[in-house]
Amino acid sequence: MTTDVQASYTSGTSTTPLLESTIGANFQRTAARFPAREALIDRPSGRRWSYAQLNDDVDALARGLLAAGIVTGDRIGIWAPNVPEWVILQFATAKIGAILVNVNPSYRVHELKYAISQSGMSMIVALPDFKGSDYRAMINQIRPDCPDLTAAIYIGTPSWDELVAGGQSVPADAVERAMNALTPDDPINIQYTSGTTGYPKGATLSHRNILNNGYFVTETIGFTEHDKLCVPVPFYHCFGMVMGNLGASTHGAAVVIPAAAFDPAATLRAVQEERCTALYGVPTMFIAAQNLPDFASYDLSSLRTGIMAGSPCPVEVMKRCMTEMHMEGVSIAYGMTETSPVSMQTLMDDDVAHRTETVGRVHPHLEVKIVDPSTGETVPRGESGEFCTRGYSVMLGYWNDSEKTAGAIDQERWMHTGDLAVMNNDGYVNIVGRIKDMVIRGGENLYPREIEEFLYHHPDIADVQVIGVPDERYGEELCAWLLMKPGAIPLDAEAIGVYCAGHLSRHKVPRYVLVVDEFPMTVTGKVRKMDMRQRTIELLGL
Repeated sequence: MTTDVQASYTSGTSTTPLLESTIGANFQRTAARFPAREALIDRPSGRRWSYAQLNDDVDALARGLLAAGIVTGDRIGIWAPNVPEWVILQFATAKIGAILVNVNPSYRVHELKYAISQSGMSMIVALPDFKGSDYRAMINQIRPDCPDLTAAIYIGTPSWDELVAGGQSVPADAVERAMNALTPDDPINIQYTSGTTGYPKGATLSHRNILNNGYFVTETIGFTEHDKLCVPVPFYHCFGMVMGNLGASTHGAAVVIPAAAFDPAATLRAVQEERCTALYGVPTMFIAAQNLPDFASYDLSSLRTGIMAGSPCPVEVMKRCMTEMHMEGVSIAYGMTETSPVSMQTLMDDDVAHRTETVGRVHPHLEVKIVDPSTGETVPRGESGEFCTRGYSVMLGYWNDSEKTAGAIDQERWMHTGDLAVMNNDGYVNIVGRIKDMVIRGGENLYPREIEEFLYHHPDIADVQVIGVPDERYGEELCAWLLMKPGAIPLDAEAIGVYCAGHLSRHKVPRYVLVVDEFPMTVTGKVRKMDMRQRTIELLGL
């Protein structure tokens, strides 16, 4: 790697050391330090826990798991939206060293069977059903084909109560003994990637990975035990369970669950009535909240900060977050499940340009470089290449898949993300797209992010996504999917062409325009561009 000072390489120095602890031990220390402070607030049920109360419930469940025969290294699945039992199970499994397997709430039978079988899951904890999905029926359907799965526990039913009650037969110090036998480098969590190509891969994360990432994410936005964090993002994803739950627990802050699944009005009510100081979300969540007809009626003056991640933030959305939502200290974060997740983050006092045109600077104790995807050489600053990162946050590997692990993490332990990025002279990084999302039109490399950012400024457009679709002449052409603002007249390709004239090069103007009611999304709020491409091909007969 070149050592030129203008090379696209940077490392995160810090006077704050990494946490050399397991998740359970760290949580227990927080509970001992702030026993009376609120730890978890569930708005839908009205239930509330102080840190002492939450620690007691965590220990009771951990003892129940031990009584059920669960031992260190066993895999336990959690298949549920954002409910308090998710959090309790997260810390209970961490205390005894069982590996929590996050199951996407939107999974159906085929995907569920794969996750259970591939992870070797011995127990699954689930809601009986949610939003029309009969989880119990799907689990019963696949159990004959999953011999490793010996127990299914359903939240809110006698099976959950029996699991907890069973722990009364276990010695009081059993959890402590199990916890003391663990090390920070032990695997503790498996999260399956979205699987847009082929089967999902199980990113395997250690205590060190996710405990430290949660800690430094919230350290960057100045968290203390006085903060209350509203978490509308899903627990099943790193944004919820790491940046949310562990970010709060490492500082003695409270987690507020506004609803089981994202609801913009419920989120704003939670902020208002609980006086939350921080709010998380992907840009589409903030857009949905800001577009509520009664948005201005909510008192959001308690907010001071938060994190927006998952996709680029439009400038106007960021400005409204900082002014109308009082989130002057809102931060942009970037990462991926395989890196626990955050590698880059903006600071609370960064200007709007840095918070919308970049994803910040490298996190403490991590290294970042931008490389030429074809040669692996570090590119000069200002040139685009593949974003790579190295350090404590890089996953242990993909569960039982050494081949795919070797394809993602090179021999020097650099994680190759597949994201195209540019490092500025000040060390801040701009993500310009995915290598697989880049559109090549007539030999020109086009980056959808640039075109989306321009079109977002149209006064009638609420949100926009740009994709590449097949074209006989140019290889690929651009198609823009538009969400219109309420009452706006739908735009067509001609109108978009007129709007872009004189501002974008002609080859960057979308040839096709589709006005839709919604974008295909993952449960974490990320747009599924592969689905959009396929639907466009079918709709337009390409």
